[in-house]
Amino acid sequence: MACIEARGLRKAFGPTIALDGVNLRVEEGRILGLIGPNGAGKSTALNSILGLTPFEGELRVLGRNPWTERDQLMRDVCFIADVAVLPRWMRVSQLLDYVAGVHPRFDRAKAEGFLARTEIKRTSKIRQLSKGMVAQLHLAVVMAIDARLLVLDEPTLGLDLLFRKQFYDSLLNDYFDRTRTIVVTTHQVEEIQNVITDLMFINHGRIVLECSMEQFERRYAELMVHPDHLAAAQALKPLHTRQLFGRSILLFENVDRPQLAALGDVRTPGIADLFVAIMGDKASEPPPASSGSSRTTASQEGVSK
Repeated sequence: MACIEARGLRKAFGPTIALDGVNLRVEEGRILGLIGPNGAGKSTALNSILGLTPFEGELRVLGRNPWTERDQLMRDVCFIADVAVLPRWMRVSQLLDYVAGVHPRFDRAKAEGFLARTEIKRTSKIRQLSKGMVAQLHLAVVMAIDARLLVLDEPTLGLDLLFRKQFYDSLLNDYFDRTRTIVVTTHQVEEIQNVITDLMFINHGRIVLECSMEQFERRYAELMVHPDHLAAAQALKPLHTRQLFGRSILLFENVDRPQLAALGDVRTPGIADLFVAIMGDKASEPPPASSGSSRTTASQEGVSK
């Protein structure tokens, strides 16, 4: 069953087209990583899903139109953007009181249980907490809400490595149960590679890659080629080539790994490497004129370079 489904989703701000006929489907119980350069349409897509902006086309979230049925939808949806949105003048206990008063599905005992694993004091004001502790507090509140969809927009921005790892560990171990759905956008793509179940690249308001992580691992391979075999490797038409410590590293799509292994060392590429290979310098170029989406899926057309 689809948690989020869009057909011909479009949003324009004057002459600027933020979403250009997007088609997408996110199944329930999945963790989607939505990746794109600045200005690609990520925030507009999230705002449409959350009912924060009107749109053209069809969009259903948990079976509802998010713009016309937002009040009902938000009973089943949670959202974390920059953690600085929490009121800094509130005490931790007051925040828990407030959420308990406004959200019918908030379990205060569960939130208290999450906070008991941290050094956060209930009497502290939010402005006295470090940014990492505020992130822990925000996540504890969200994880205590029985929501079907969690939307995360750069949730670990500005946090150090330790807090970022703790954030995603808590998300996987304490919140995700394979029935809830999570959508996350981030520029720290390496950190979500082992967290997400599905990957989507967006650029200039269009989906340019959509695949599961199982498809990603089967479809793409990175080869650190032996110098003697560089010409043979190039003949296999790599998507992208880069240099590292004087060695050539080539990224391939749908090339047999045993064939590549005869030419050097093979591994699964990082999401960031694939992102660079697909986007490259085109991330800043305007798209060609089109009346619809340029959506490319792993099960259909492959990557559009």
